[in-house]
Amino acid sequence: MSATTPSASMASTAPAGRWPAVLCWLAVALEGFDLVVLGAVIPELLATGALGFTPEAATMVATLSLVGVGLGAVAVGPVVDRIGRRWTIIACVIGFSVFTLLVAFAPNVALFTTYRFIAGLFLGAVMPSCLAYIGEYTKAGNTAKATTLTMTGYHAGAVAISLLAVAYSHNWHLLFLAGGLAGLVMVPLLIWKLPESQAFLATQEAKRNPAAASAQSLETEANDPTGTVDATAKTGMAGLFEGKLALVTIGVWAASFMGLLLVYGLNTWLPKIMADAGYEVSDSLVMLFVMNIGAVVGLVLAGWLADKHGTKKIVLMWFVLAAIFLAALSIPMTSQALLNIAVFITGVFVFSAQVLVYAFVSAIYPAQARGTALGMASGIGRIGAIVGPFITGTLVTAGIAYPWGFYLFAVVAVLGFASMVIVPRAVK
Repeated sequence: MSATTPSASMASTAPAGRWPAVLCWLAVALEGFDLVVLGAVIPELLATGALGFTPEAATMVATLSLVGVGLGAVAVGPVVDRIGRRWTIIACVIGFSVFTLLVAFAPNVALFTTYRFIAGLFLGAVMPSCLAYIGEYTKAGNTAKATTLTMTGYHAGAVAISLLAVAYSHNWHLLFLAGGLAGLVMVPLLIWKLPESQAFLATQEAKRNPAAASAQSLETEANDPTGTVDATAKTGMAGLFEGKLALVTIGVWAASFMGLLLVYGLNTWLPKIMADAGYEVSDSLVMLFVMNIGAVVGLVLAGWLADKHGTKKIVLMWFVLAAIFLAALSIPMTSQALLNIAVFITGVFVFSAQVLVYAFVSAIYPAQARGTALGMASGIGRIGAIVGPFITGTLVTAGIAYPWGFYLFAVVAVLGFASMVIVPRAVK
């Protein structure tokens, strides 16, 4: 086939600039904002009894929100691989923005919970869609860095809502309004400036004209920076268990589960665990902030190293170092400065280990199954996000969260390492 084939034309006319990267970052930042806002308003809802909130109702809302996020991540995979990355991202942003706005006007706990669950479906779907897109938009060899930089948006959104909550926690409606309106304002920009993924367009062309697929091999790199457009590859769940990919899928699912168990377990209970250890409550809250700052630094560093030395090698190193520093936090420290340094370094490795798993998924699966692979890895990980706070909460209730919580987290990090050990570096 000549250089004027439809896929070649699409590659040559691909829009230049940084808009796709910026927009994906903003979408993930909105996800971070809208996911963390619930935790920011629950204390106010309980203190005032607004809408009839009780501790049991707050637990139900928080749990169903995470369940919605997990289901959304799992469900979006086949969608993003069939209808495309662009419209999936736009639909997700519209969906979670509308239902976040509805939460602000909920007249009772039941509707608050219902709206929050539905918003969670769209929130869970947007991140895998954005990571699938950004992995294909980025030049070959930069997939890990692009993935980790995109995920810094989540922490930026979380920090934004934390700062807003300090000033406006007494008006919880306003915080949900801010998240919903920000998303709706972004929609026209997404429609205007977010083109469809060239890798997805290449796979669609290959489906329409399979006889020419082999003749288009020279165009593959232009259409798919990861180099994994394969006209013969299976789509959907079948594509996740084809050949050596079966071992990859099992390994990354387990690693994703362990990674998000660590992230949510620590984010939920670190202040309480450190308070039980005898540290001041105010110092414990500072530690949570310091750990999340470490997460941003870790994401940038991890992406750069993974592209330079190989994603699997770095994710293995990250899980091992996370285990070491988590165990080290069980040691009493008299110096607050030394403790904050240890917490910062722990954040560097714990949070970005999980994101490196996503970067590995983006790089190793063919374009036809990439959205499904990321959605399933995220969805399985969300189960860990639910299990982590539950297990840690059980230890807190039993009065043994310090030091055993850190020992448990260290073991989980070792299991994450073991999960990635079984994964082959390549499947071809």
